[in-house]
Amino acid sequence: MSKYLDYAANKIKLDKRSCYLRSLIVDCIKSTRRGHIGSAMSLVEILRVLYDDIITFESKNPSFDNRDRVVLSKGHGCLALYSILADKNFFSKNILKDTCKFDSILGGHPESNKIPGVEASTGSLGHGLPIAVGLAIAAKLKNKKFRTMVILGDGEINEGSNWEAFLSASKHKLDNLLVLIDYNKIQSYDKVSNVLNLEPLLEKLESFNLHVEEANGHDIIDLKKKIKKCLKVKGKPKALICHTVKGKGLSFAENNPEWHHKNNISDETFALIDQELNKII
Repeated sequence: MSKYLDYAANKIKLDKRSCYLRSLIVDCIKSTRRGHIGSAMSLVEILRVLYDDIITFESKNPSFDNRDRVVLSKGHGCLALYSILADKNFFSKNILKDTCKFDSILGGHPESNKIPGVEASTGSLGHGLPIAVGLAIAAKLKNKKFRTMVILGDGEINEGSNWEAFLSASKHKLDNLLVLIDYNKIQSYDKVSNVLNLEPLLEKLESFNLHVEEANGHDIIDLKKKIKKCLKVKGKPKALICHTVKGKGLSFAENNPEWHHKNNISDETFALIDQELNKII
């Protein structure tokens, strides 16, 4: 693992768009005062680059056949997905304010049969990659040109189903599959290195015959460059290890396991959140 990339992820400054997308995440939690905030904040730039620069989609026709598929396997990070989907007009931004209310389409995990633009219902960790492998195999069998991107959490890689799926992806030479790993180094309650160390992650993925790259997960230019580089590789599945910061954008939440999920967020804390994000917006 590159220590330089870890350092860079911590130090990078967020631009206006990244702060705006984070403000939409905050809109999701203001009514119920709870949610996986830290888990969503580390995802923003990964999703932003995919939807701004990489994938093919039609927000008014979200199920059109030739769209690229994006599967958010770490379903608890769904507030970031909701924010980018609302930003891209899959549904109204006003709906974000109803997140987790009883009659809302937006729950604590994404549901594909309710939310336009959501490809798979996820949250039981370790399911997204097997689903994505199935989508990529189906595209090959049907001679379809769409690509499948799947976003995994680092703690989620503890699930053995992922490693079975990596074997299958390699066997079928799924060069239409890109795995993006949100490597923020914290899972649920503690550091990944303490719970179940993944290192050496890059070498492990390579041993499954994946083409592997690393990127600063908050650097738009680096992410775009590395994703495009991965997509050009033929004959094997690809993985991009995105070095990120849990809670990125909120100084008091960054690298803090207590912000994996928060309940009963106070007005004072919301004021601090707004203050930090509004510095740029």
